[in-house]
Amino acid sequence: MSTSRRALLGAAVAGAAGTALGLPATADAASWQQKWAPSASRDGLGAFETVEDDRADSHPAGHPHIFATGANWRFNMHMVDRDTMTDRQRQEVTGLRTSSSGYLTWNQGQTWRVTYSMYIPGSLKATTTFTHIMQMKQPGTGSSPIVTQSLRRVNGKQTIELNLATDGIVVGRADLDPLHDKWTDVDFQIRVGNGSAGSVRWILRSGGSTVIDVSKTGVDTFLADRVRPKWGIYRSLGDTSGSLQDTYLLLTNLRGYQLV
Repeated sequence: MSTSRRALLGAAVAGAAGTALGLPATADAASWQQKWAPSASRDGLGAFETVEDDRADSHPAGHPHIFATGANWRFNMHMVDRDTMTDRQRQEVTGLRTSSSGYLTWNQGQTWRVTYSMYIPGSLKATTTFTHIMQMKQPGTGSSPIVTQSLRRVNGKQTIELNLATDGIVVGRADLDPLHDKWTDVDFQIRVGNGSAGSVRWILRSGGSTVIDVSKTGVDTFLADRVRPKWGIYRSLGDTSGSLQDTYLLLTNLRGYQLV
């Protein structure tokens, strides 16, 4: 493909992405600029702003619960693990750390995108209460989630969903069973905006096919300070379906982009 054609194609893709996020598609369309491209083998847990590995020190024998292994980051969760609030479990990492800038801040009015692949084993099941495997939050103790990617049982069926927690909106939902025990590609985009100035887009792909591609504009994606992504397993022990067991989650090929 010629250089000029690549440039035209890139502009078209950026324009389509911007339109999906409620941005105008213009001749001088904004483009995604890569800001974060960590390697598990090279950067390990240094790829993240913070690491929340068994914050309550509830299971020392299981340490580390979060670690790099080959090209992947692994999050282990054991039934005995407890967070500082003992009705739930949490093994998560936060933020996008770089060697040049410390960590990246997602501020009001900015548009960010993260792409990665996740491996959800059959042992990581959807629950009747919350099981989050990605969150967007305001940093700080006790802050509420803004956006969650969650594994939830709906009428007894296992699903994966994107939920705008601030507005109480389920942006999209897909069957979880076909995604078990295989790699799924995630493309998540967010315009950080207060009140109705925010927007999101969520795409899942598996086996070369698009599982879901949904977006929502005119929503609240900002609380205060900044938005910070989190990955891992954060789940309630209040599940009534018998789905909780020892499990893990794998992530790889994490990338971060800003629309500029």
